[in-house]
Amino acid sequence: MSQPALLAPEGRVVMVSGASQGIGKAIAERLLAVGYRLSLGVREVNRTRARFDGAGDGSLFVDYFEAHEPETAGAWLERTLAHFGALHVLVNNAGIWRQVNFDEGDEAALDELWAVNVKSPYRLTRLALPHLRKCGIGRIVNIASTDGIRFRDTSCSVGYTMSKHALVAMSHAARHFAYDDGVRVTALCPGGVRTDLIATVPGVTPLAERLEPATVAHMVAYLLSLPNNASVAWMPLNTRLESTI
Repeated sequence: MSQPALLAPEGRVVMVSGASQGIGKAIAERLLAVGYRLSLGVREVNRTRARFDGAGDGSLFVDYFEAHEPETAGAWLERTLAHFGALHVLVNNAGIWRQVNFDEGDEAALDELWAVNVKSPYRLTRLALPHLRKCGIGRIVNIASTDGIRFRDTSCSVGYTMSKHALVAMSHAARHFAYDDGVRVTALCPGGVRTDLIATVPGVTPLAERLEPATVAHMVAYLLSLPNNASVAWMPLNTRLESTI
């Protein structure tokens, strides 16, 4: 039986936002372990470098990136290109959760959700696309949520759900705009993950049943290995039984 024609990680440069902890850190650890070259965009540069102090072979670059500061997106990309000379993958992982519904929360919190969960990945995607098109096997993975493909119940944050739906929509749009140039885009939609982000979120999957960040990282590595003729538009990783996902 012939083996699948998977893409090798060697030589491919990946930008990962929000990689200092949680899902982003797990993604970085996994991709480094299998041979990718990584540029991590984080708020705490020195602390993140210390967490990855074993990557001393030139395969890791850590730079300042803050989703609330639009100018840091372009600066991070420029320094990544200066360091590695190319870009093959963008992982939009940085995100926040705020409780905003029709009874609690305010528009300031809604604006913050929109700025971090939607506008920031949009900005990075727009900047990265010319470089991803150039390599012929460009990839974008947007870390969305099961909240981005349905509304579960009234314990959910309406604002967070809106922002993740928008991220999924943007993923589909980017896939259409760059498909002919070999760029493949996936909205990865995990359910509850064992991170600080959702530690106190109402209605979330019980702690013992949540996904490990390493599981999400494994799926990112899998998606990046797929050839151009195996496009995955969106992928749910649910922690509970639901009728639609």
